[in-house]
Amino acid sequence: MLKRVHHIAIICSNYEKSKRFYTEVLGFEIIRETFRDERDSYKLDLSLNGEYLIELFSFPNPPNRPSRPEATGLRHLAFEVDDIKKAVETLKRKNVIAEEIRRDEMTNKLFTFIADPDDLPIELYEE
Repeated sequence: MLKRVHHIAIICSNYEKSKRFYTEVLGFEIIRETFRDERDSYKLDLSLNGEYLIELFSFPNPPNRPSRPEATGLRHLAFEVDDIKKAVETLKRKNVIAEEIRRDEMTNKLFTFIADPDDLPIELYEE
């Protein structure tokens, strides 16, 4: 029945700040940007390597995330990288600080976490 993840929807508190983070820092490409007057909201469709992945929304006064990262609901987003140390260094040059690189005890793969402007946990996972 299910084929794949179609997209991930993220509501941000500061649209311009999050737009810059996802495009300029993480490298997503803008497919379409729409302002919806009736909702006083932007919807930004983003792709990565040609694949539609994220819908970034702005809404007036969205509630804060209850806690990080062990709240009910979405725990984190995870993106595959080829070289985790290189990815961490690239992000550091863009003023994004990663947690210490760790090794997944089940897969023996390297991973770390960064946070988006709203403190949404984003995992980088080396394959």
